[in-house]
Amino acid sequence: MVYVAFVIDVFARRIVGWKVSTSMTTQFVLHVLEQAIWQRKPAGNKALIYHSDRGSQYLSIRYTALADIDASVGTVCDSYDNALAETINGLYKAEVIHHLGPWKSMAQVEWKTLRLVDWYNN
Repeated sequence: MVYVAFVIDVFARRIVGWKVSTSMTTQFVLHVLEQAIWQRKPAGNKALIYHSDRGSQYLSIRYTALADIDASVGTVCDSYDNALAETINGLYKAEVIHHLGPWKSMAQVEWKTLRLVDWYNN
C-alpha cells in the first residue's frame, strides 16, 4: 500500500508539492507542505490558507504551526472546501493508478506521479 499527497496552489492552479509514501504520517504531509512553500517562496506566509480534509495529519499541531498558515477545513462529508483537491485526486486515480496499474514497486508509482505532475503543470 502506498499513499500519495499533493499540495495545489489554487491561484496558479499548479501542483507545487507531492510525495509518495508507505505510511500516512504527519511527517509525510509536512514534507509535501515544505516542498510547496519552498517552490512558491511566498513573501510572508501570513496570507496563506490551506484547505484539506479532516485527516489527523492535516490537523496536527506540527502541520498547522509549520509556517503559521491558516486552516480552512470543511465539515465531515463536505467536499466543497477541497473540491479542487478532490478533482486532482480523481484525475490521478483514473489516469495513473487505475489506468496504468497494477504496480510492482513504489518507484513505479513515484515515476508515473512525477510524469502526471509535469503534464498537469505544463
